Amino acid sequence: MFFSTVCSFAQPTPRKNMPSPYSHRTYQEKTDTTNRRSLYDRYMDSQEKRGRHIERVNREDLKATFIPKGQWMAGGSIAFNEWDGDNLNYLVLKNIEFEGHTFSASPYVAYFFKNNLAFGGRFSYSRNYLYLGKFDLNLGEDFNISLEDLYYLEHQFNTGLFLRTYQPLGKSKVFGFFSEVQLNYAYAKGKNSTGSGADYDGTMEHVNKIQLAFCPGLTAFATDFMAVECSIGVLGLNYNWTDQKTNRVETGKNRSGGANFKLNLLSINLGMTVYL
Repeated sequence: MFFSTVCSFAQPTPRKNMPSPYSHRTYQEKTDTTNRRSLYDRYMDSQEKRGRHIERVNREDLKATFIPKGQWMAGGSIAFNEWDGDNLNYLVLKNIEFEGHTFSASPYVAYFFKNNLAFGGRFSYSRNYLYLGKFDLNLGEDFNISLEDLYYLEHQFNTGLFLRTYQPLGKSKVFGFFSEVQLNYAYAKGKNSTGSGADYDGTMEHVNKIQLAFCPGLTAFATDFMAVECSIGVLGLNYNWTDQKTNRVETGKNRSGGANFKLNLLSINLGMTVYL
């Protein structure tokens, strides 16, 4: 019985002089395809005759669509921190007086030109300010350091392009993963100084930076049109060049570059995204 079943699926004898739309394919390829389809159809038919209903699989349905083609997304992140201290003492650090703040905003927009695949642009701005009015380091009678009137201010502008792909978590339409490749350019202008009056010493600084980065992340839809996203940088290639001028006379330069293939905890981003 087993032998007769095997023989029933043997390759048929080629039929000559029969036109075929698949003439460019070899006889072996055509018979293999016919047998595969025949086996599947015969199995499904036999199960239906036994009263077992098995739903036929549509291979296109296996390609999960988390976000469809033609969708727009827009979002961003914003952060603000402020510090203010007066006459603080920590172990060997004495008479600390300071104030400062940081502010950053990063909006972005992208378009899904394919299912789960989006291309977009991002712009960001950040401002960092710190003023250290007084600072004493006391390590004994023979070693004391006292600093006053330290000032630092920086403005940074960043623009970039990114390509992002999404993958749902299982069959979920709420939770998913995404991976993003970024190409960024940043320009920063800063000023730092010490002392005041006749003891004033100041430096102006201009920084340029080019970066290629990879950032994976998680997304969770709170509503049909809004999601919370969190990402972290794990890979980056960057090149920086810096030009300085001190007291409008002395000049300095610095060039640096490198690659980063580890988690960057300082690059964790949390923000809201709107889908239109």
